Amino acid sequence: MNSRKLVNFLFKTLIIGGIAGLVISFFVQAEVYAANLSPFNIMEILGLIVFNIGLGFTFSALSMTGFFAYLFIHRFGLGFFRSFWPAVQVLLIAFILFDLVYFPYKAADGETSLIWFIFMAAALLVYGLIIAQIKAKGTNKHAFIPALFLMVVMTTIEWVPGLQTEGSNYAWLMIAPLLACNTYQLLALHRVTKVDEKKTTEHTKKKETPTSAKKVGTSKA
Repeated sequence: MNSRKLVNFLFKTLIIGGIAGLVISFFVQAEVYAANLSPFNIMEILGLIVFNIGLGFTFSALSMTGFFAYLFIHRFGLGFFRSFWPAVQVLLIAFILFDLVYFPYKAADGETSLIWFIFMAAALLVYGLIIAQIKAKGTNKHAFIPALFLMVVMTTIEWVPGLQTEGSNYAWLMIAPLLACNTYQLLALHRVTKVDEKKTTEHTKKKETPTSAKKVGTSKA
């Protein structure tokens, strides 16, 4: 990956996070938007839009940090655990899903039903399974577990600040950009780092041509 591709990759991730942050705000802060529509207050609405896009950018940066940390963790895990690394990842996924149910429910002191937290963890798992399957089809079957690890474990770790706040608004405003950015980064990485086979073939042919011509000339002589 050259610097141009890297900058383009990071810029697209940032934009996706900003858009996701804005879109989810229309649902989470619907009452706030509605209050400024009647009477119409253009400055307040623009302020809300800019704020939520900026919030999305912030979570995009968090997602990018987590993604590159994941790449390091994955390489380290392969070197340290070797063939046991997939099993370790599965155990970590199960552990994180349990924590995603148990600790938020305990912090809520019974104010929120346990079913809600189970549904939240199940939804994240199902989404992760779908994205991991797409990643595996686009690359190879061995990418399934690492992809699921990113979508469940790394996303949850990045989401911790949102889970610790009172109410669910901030959690929703945070999870949408994180999922959108992690999904894009995961599915686009192999395309960004893919070697252009056509250019490589042409370059190889150009290097081989003078040698071939020289051999032909020698044989004639």
